[in-house]
Amino acid sequence: MDDYILEMRGITKTFPGVKALQDVTLKVKREEIHAICGENGAGKSTLMMVLSGVYPHRTYDGDIYFDGEVVQFGDIRSSEDRGIVIIHQELALSPYLSIAENIFLGNEQATRGMIDWNKTNAEAAKLLARVGLDENPITKVADIGVGKQQLVEIAKALSKRVKLLILDEPTSALNDEDSEHLLDLLRHLPDQGITSIMISHKLKEIAAIADTTTVIRDGKTVETLDMHGTEKVTEERLIRGMVGRDLEHRFPEHTPKIGEEVLRVEDWTVHHPIQHERVVVHEANLSVRRGEIVGLAGLMGAGRTELAMSVFGRSYGADISGRVYKDGKEIQVRTIHAAIGHGIAYATEDRKKYGLNLIEDIKRNISMASLGKISRRGWVNDNEEIKVAEEYRASMNIKAPSVASITGKLSGGNQQKVVLSKWICAGSDVLILDEPTRGIDVGAKYEIHTIINSLADAGKAVIVISSELPELLGICDRIYALSAGRVTGEVPRETATQELLMQYMTKVKD
Repeated sequence: MDDYILEMRGITKTFPGVKALQDVTLKVKREEIHAICGENGAGKSTLMMVLSGVYPHRTYDGDIYFDGEVVQFGDIRSSEDRGIVIIHQELALSPYLSIAENIFLGNEQATRGMIDWNKTNAEAAKLLARVGLDENPITKVADIGVGKQQLVEIAKALSKRVKLLILDEPTSALNDEDSEHLLDLLRHLPDQGITSIMISHKLKEIAAIADTTTVIRDGKTVETLDMHGTEKVTEERLIRGMVGRDLEHRFPEHTPKIGEEVLRVEDWTVHHPIQHERVVVHEANLSVRRGEIVGLAGLMGAGRTELAMSVFGRSYGADISGRVYKDGKEIQVRTIHAAIGHGIAYATEDRKKYGLNLIEDIKRNISMASLGKISRRGWVNDNEEIKVAEEYRASMNIKAPSVASITGKLSGGNQQKVVLSKWICAGSDVLILDEPTRGIDVGAKYEIHTIINSLADAGKAVIVISSELPELLGICDRIYALSAGRVTGEVPRETATQELLMQYMTKVKD
């Protein structure tokens, strides 16, 4: 039997104005875990959608060999019939159906046209046991967490007698515990005769789980690495392949030019919007100056996002009290419109849901917070809108054929650049960036960090919320630590360490 279950030869895929894949080759051995890594927009997901029939035969050039035979998939069902199943980053489950119904959706356990519910639930229970999920099959998907939903997706794949399982960023929305459980499950799939392809930007996970890794850059295959070879494959080695250069420093060098205070928040207290007796931010005090990058560190539930959103026009919380000063004068930020009017911007951690209109083009997303600047008597000047958007596309290096490109089709890093462009265009001089590099690869992170530095150099005051302590240490001039809704420490860059920040982040009320 051939050692390789899959070979993709000379795959080229073109979209209008963009060559997403160019002569890509991929060889995957049987019963191995094969990782694919690369920067956002490198072509990883496009290649897998070619393989799984999302992009059908004749919409691309090149050949696919599976189980030693040439295959030509016209749709997803035809690839699944051969045992190829893809689990996308955005899970395809119905929250209103039960776990069992989701597992067998489109593959119903029926006799003479009637669904056999006893068989459906019994077979679902067996599949849940295989993935280590202790849940009743009749439980609605809406009632389980994202980590368990990911396991339901894998159980669904196993129900289709999968031979090759493709996982696109499987741990991107999971916490550390759920991620480790999922990775442990993947480790045991080869024992069941299942080959896996995992797309991930988390290089530590690739190093921990992959047998082989293929690096893709700018739509081309760069190299394929044996992760168990004589030469250890390090994160730095993978980064060099992904970005085409060594990142001797993960963060761009920056010499701050800090000026006078721009924003100060005093005794800021916020109550939960539903449970009004619960205090989520308690008498917080912070400040940020021109040209300064200030970090907010804290564990999940510490109140970082709640603090930021409540300052941004009270877009979160109830019974809010405290004072906000801008350029030394107290201001009122009771609405988002008022906050924007005072030059305060908030770039949400969930850019796809709250930060962007994904079905609109780039120019509309960039201009949406500053329509007054490009309008006259209530009419938007289309030429001015295009001109402004093109300027930001060039200055922010947004990789797209034109500003008429749909924002939802951009990579995560480029979407984040559109978010930043929107708020810079609005004339904001206080930028609150909530998890600005979440879900994007190391090369795109470097670009975003460079943009953040340039904003500070332009005299903006920047507040960065991040769950990654190395990121805060790498780009911030000062860091506030929060614990249980309280500011527990303020640390300058010179003395900041992960250990010191963690002490403040876990500090309980005196």
